[in-house]
Amino acid sequence: MKNKLTRRNFIRTSSMVGVGMAIGLPYIACGTNLQTKKAAILGGPKAFTGDWSKWPLIGQIEQDELLTVLNSGGWCRLGNKTAPKFENEFQKYTGAKKALAVSSGTSALYTMLGALCIGPGDEVIIPPYTFIATYNVIVLNYALPVFVDVDIESFQIDADEIESAISNNTKVIMPVHIGGSPFDVDRVLKVSEKHNIPVIEDACQAHMAEWKGKCVGNWGLGGAFSFQESKNLSSGEGGAVITNDDTFYQNCYGFHHQGQGADVASLVPGSGIRGSNLRITEFQAAILLAQMTRLTEQVKRRWENAQYLTEMLIQIPGIKPAKLYDGVTKSAYHLYMFRYDKRMFSEMSRSQFMNALDAEGIPCSSGYTSMTREKYITDLAQNKYYLNIYGEKRIKEWVESLSCPQNDRLCDEEALWFSQNMLLGTKTDMEQIAEAIKKIATYSSEISRI
Repeated sequence: MKNKLTRRNFIRTSSMVGVGMAIGLPYIACGTNLQTKKAAILGGPKAFTGDWSKWPLIGQIEQDELLTVLNSGGWCRLGNKTAPKFENEFQKYTGAKKALAVSSGTSALYTMLGALCIGPGDEVIIPPYTFIATYNVIVLNYALPVFVDVDIESFQIDADEIESAISNNTKVIMPVHIGGSPFDVDRVLKVSEKHNIPVIEDACQAHMAEWKGKCVGNWGLGGAFSFQESKNLSSGEGGAVITNDDTFYQNCYGFHHQGQGADVASLVPGSGIRGSNLRITEFQAAILLAQMTRLTEQVKRRWENAQYLTEMLIQIPGIKPAKLYDGVTKSAYHLYMFRYDKRMFSEMSRSQFMNALDAEGIPCSSGYTSMTREKYITDLAQNKYYLNIYGEKRIKEWVESLSCPQNDRLCDEEALWFSQNMLLGTKTDMEQIAEAIKKIATYSSEISRI
C-alpha cells in the first residue's frame, strides 16, 4: 500500500507534526501531496483496521492438561505431580534455585512476608504506583506500609528516595517491577545492603523480565509472580514465589501449607508460629504448564513490538514512553506505559485524548488512581488497632508522609497504558497505533473543542 505508514516513513515525516500543530493546519506528509487522514472522532477513518489478540489464548493443549488432572482424581497438589512439575519448569524459566506455586500473586507476597514473620510494629517500604495487593499484604500483617514516591520518567519507585524512608522499624523493602519493567535494581540493592534490610521483589507483572540478563525475582531474597487472568502467564488465578535461599524457601513452603513442611497433609501441627492455606491446585498448575509452551515466543514478540512502537512514539511531541533503566535487558511489557502532555495537544484533556484513541479503534487506560489519597488508605490512620500498635504520634507522621507529588501527577494527568495483548499483534498494528496518535496530534485543536 503506497500510503501505508511504516517506521522509516513515520520517522522521516513525523517531525512535521509539531509544525502543523503550531500553525493550526492539518499535517501534510513530506514528499507527498496527501493530507494526513482526518481523526476518526472527527469523522475520518479508523487508524486500526485489525483485531486485537484475545487473552488468554486457549488451545488443545490446555484441554489435554486439564483432562489429565480431572481423570487422575488427584486435584489437590499434596501428593500429586502437576504442581511440582510446573514449579520445576518455572524454576528453569526464571533461573531460580527454588520455585513455590501458590494460589495468587497476593498469596505469593503474603507468603514471603509470613516467612519473614512480619507483624505489628514492623514497617515495609513500597511505591504508591502499584496494584492495591502490594499494600493489602502488609496491612493483613498489621505492619505499616511506608510509601516512597515514583521516578516519573520510569513509573518505578524512586530508588534515591528509599533511604530517607527507612526507620529503625523497617523490616522489608518491597519495590514493584510495575508494568513488567524492572525497577532500578542496582540502586535498590545498594540501599538494601547498606542497611541490611531484605528486598522482596513484587514481580507480579514481570514474567521473564530481565535485569542485566537475569530474570527479575532473583535479585532480592525472593520474588512474587501473579498468574491472574490478565497476566502474561495466566491460569485465571495463581501465583509463585522464587528464591535462591533454601531456608527462605522452606519457611515459605511451611507458611503456605499450614506450617507444615512436607508435601502431604498431617494431623500434627507443623513448625513456626503461624501458617495458612495458600496452595495452588492441580488444575491451575495444568493450565500454567500449557500456557508456558507459548511464553518464550510471547515475551519475544511483546519486547520487539514495544521497541518498534517506542521508536515511532518518541517522534511525537507530548508522548513519552516510560523510561527503561540502563540495566534492563528485557521488559515483560505487561503494560506499555507512556506519559501524555496535553500542552502539546492544544490542551486536550487526557480523557479527550483517550476518547479520540478509542474512536481510532485503539483501547487505552489511564491506569491507577493516586493510592495515597484514597480513603481506603487514609482511613488506616483511624483504625483502632493501628493507633494502639503505633501510637498517635507515629500515625500522624505516617499521614504526613503520604504526600507523593510525582505519583499524583502521573495518576491525575499523564499516565496512559496499552495492555499486553495489544503487543502480541503485528508491526502493522504498532504502525497503526502510531498513526492514530499522529492523527490526533495533527487535529488536536479541533478535537479539544468537542
